[in-house]
Amino acid sequence: MKRLISGIFILLALSETAAFAQEQKTGFIDSEIIMQNMPEYSGIEQRLNLLSEGWRDEIQELEERIAELEEEFEAREILFTEEVRQQRLNEIQNLRQQRDQLVEDKFGPDGEYFTTQEELLEPIQRQIFEAIDVVARRQNFDFVFDRSQQTRFLFVREEWNMTEDVMLEMGMDPSTVRN
Repeated sequence: MKRLISGIFILLALSETAAFAQEQKTGFIDSEIIMQNMPEYSGIEQRLNLLSEGWRDEIQELEERIAELEEEFEAREILFTEEVRQQRLNEIQNLRQQRDQLVEDKFGPDGEYFTTQEELLEPIQRQIFEAIDVVARRQNFDFVFDRSQQTRFLFVREEWNMTEDVMLEMGMDPSTVRN
């Protein structure tokens, strides 16, 4: 009898959970498409490209200087005294360290490129999230995912794609979408 009653309770709990799950509404957007169609985003991309090009040039100059010193060292190594040999090796090693530090400072995980990117993209991302919030509340969505990020969808029903609705909320024309 106890098993029958506990079985009934389990069945009721499962059926309530299944009914609740069926009532939930899930949508998705593609923030990459939205950002690529925002005029502000192309300006940010250009600024970041100019910034990174300058740093890449600086890194390239250091690499060329290192290559020159290594070639010169290899060509004349037998002519150097031990003291001069060590000075030249130290100079090459110092330049390598400068190059590595420059790469880390500019392009590392906490580097200037990513810090600047976050600062510049934050207002755009805030706009997108605010529009998502408005659209999701208006259309009674329980969950909204971003398809362009790490979330992988193995199947999506296009009727739940909110990208165009979010673009409309932001005052953008989805008919001119660039992918």
